[in-house]
Amino acid sequence: MRRTNAQWLRDVLVAINAIEQHLQRGALSDPLIFDAVRVRLIEIGEAVSHVDQRLLRQEPKIEWRAIKDMRNHLAHNYFGTDEMIVADVVNQGLGALVSAVNRLLGGKSIK
Repeated sequence: MRRTNAQWLRDVLVAINAIEQHLQRGALSDPLIFDAVRVRLIEIGEAVSHVDQRLLRQEPKIEWRAIKDMRNHLAHNYFGTDEMIVADVVNQGLGALVSAVNRLLGGKSIK
């Protein structure tokens, strides 16, 4: 059975919540925390890649393509991941993403 846009978007929120929990346990400078956050960012990118583009266009301020590209970078460049980039995403990008996903989930066109 094919998953719905709403299910994929909820996966994004679950992954962000997990990132927040990981960061409560330690800093990104801790290799275990960094790896845990990195995996959740990969999950976010994977989930976003399955959401209908027409739906994502309703939130044009979010750089959906960059989220997918980040997933590809994190998933395939194991040793080339810059901690500063991950820190910037976590510190500056997740709040806006949560808000956008919640708006999309609250919309009438969600399936």
